[in-house]
Amino acid sequence: MAAGELYRIGIDLGGTKTEAVLLDPRDAVVIRKRRATPLAEGYWAVLASVAALVREAAALVPPGRRYSVGIGIPGSVDEATGLVRNANSVCLIGRPFPADLERLLGREVGVRNDADCFTLAECRAGFGSGSGLVFGVIMGTGCGGGICLDGVVREGPHRICGEWGHLSVDPQGADCYCGNRGCVETKISGSGVEAAFLGRYGESLSMDRIVAGARGDDPRCRAAFDTFLDDFGRCLGGVISILDPDAVVLGGGLSNIDELYRAGFERVRHYAFHGDLRTPLLRNRLGDSAGVFGAAWIGREGGLCG
Repeated sequence: MAAGELYRIGIDLGGTKTEAVLLDPRDAVVIRKRRATPLAEGYWAVLASVAALVREAAALVPPGRRYSVGIGIPGSVDEATGLVRNANSVCLIGRPFPADLERLLGREVGVRNDADCFTLAECRAGFGSGSGLVFGVIMGTGCGGGICLDGVVREGPHRICGEWGHLSVDPQGADCYCGNRGCVETKISGSGVEAAFLGRYGESLSMDRIVAGARGDDPRCRAAFDTFLDDFGRCLGGVISILDPDAVVLGGGLSNIDELYRAGFERVRHYAFHGDLRTPLLRNRLGDSAGVFGAAWIGREGGLCG
């Protein structure tokens, strides 16, 4: 059977939601669905949820047709041990997630970092297409990044290429699960901004409510949001000074914040090492969870659909 006849299942495993997509042999979407990630219930619940989404998508593959399965996770897999590491969904750390999932499904799966999957998707079919060097950013519950050079997303020998979320930018900042302090993720992820707001004001507000309050008349939300934009500018400006990319593409839930592309970009311009910054800051083309398409495209082929 020709490779072009393959159906593809992609899963984007996030800290808040998990998304699945089934693509037909022409990469048209057959089904795309989301459900909440059961992180509070632990590793086995997350594993079962992912397996259930794969099975639901596989049920729509025509009988006798081949399909592949790919998963984007908020971390990476140690090639030597098969265990997950560097995951902000900490219940995955130290677990043989690929092997456990393959055992549940009875087939091979491809697993790669979610930011790499997002970057691949946007460089293959999104606004990053045709650019030489693209820095792909995921800003959601956590914060990650990927680097695509001439159409190839690089992993690196440690599979951490582009992982700016754990660049420590503030030695006096909040503790990060990775063991360092003041990481980019503690500054500009949704969970990081929420934690900072709680620590400063003693009130728990979601990122959505902080953004809404900043657009309204809440001075606390305005202060928190201004800090968020300034941290975004400092962190991304530093990356641009190192990579000098042809484009930066934003993904994840926070990429829907319009101010990032105006006031946020002005902060980036201020901190980058160039007086006339021309690097385009692009909103994703394929949706804030475009990584689900990248996951589908890195999938491994198993047997025939029953």
